[in-house]
Amino acid sequence: MANPHCCLLLLDVQIASLRPPPHGIPASATVGPNIDKVLQLARSVTPAPTIVHVRNTGDCGDPDEPNTPGWQLATTPLAHEFVLDKRKNNAFIGTRLGDIIHPHAEIIVVGLHSDFSLRATCSAALDRGNEVIVIRGAHGTFDRLEVLYGSGITPASKVALEIEAELEEAGVHIFDMKDLTSIFKDR
Repeated sequence: MANPHCCLLLLDVQIASLRPPPHGIPASATVGPNIDKVLQLARSVTPAPTIVHVRNTGDCGDPDEPNTPGWQLATTPLAHEFVLDKRKNNAFIGTRLGDIIHPHAEIIVVGLHSDFSLRATCSAALDRGNEVIVIRGAHGTFDRLEVLYGSGITPASKVALEIEAELEEAGVHIFDMKDLTSIFKDR
């Protein structure tokens, strides 16, 4: 039986974004294994958190176009874990996520597209009143092309740090990979 007061939310952990660069995120070689470690530890504790895999559904021709290899989840969900497909950055919009996650549950978030899905979903969870934890090193994104403010590219690692700072200011707790045991076991 899953713990309804703790949820592990895996956002957009799909084959397309975890391929080696330039097609996948620059930190795919680190972020992918870190997400696997988080998932394995969450599955090993008793009671295990509610585990929800959220898959982004892209448009025709996108790397995450439905039913293409890139759209598939990078980790295989277990029978009792939830799988939701989303079309918006905020995983609460157009899905059953709000029904699955208890309104007072602590949500541990890992996944991809820090500046889109992760930011929007964490913000929505805070608005619902959930406690939210993001694990540094278990989320990532692509480099950001700076169109509005001149030119150039902001490296994905810097984008991820900017998002962490923004979310922490809003009330999200940021933990490191070395804190995994305390997140799942030492409570």
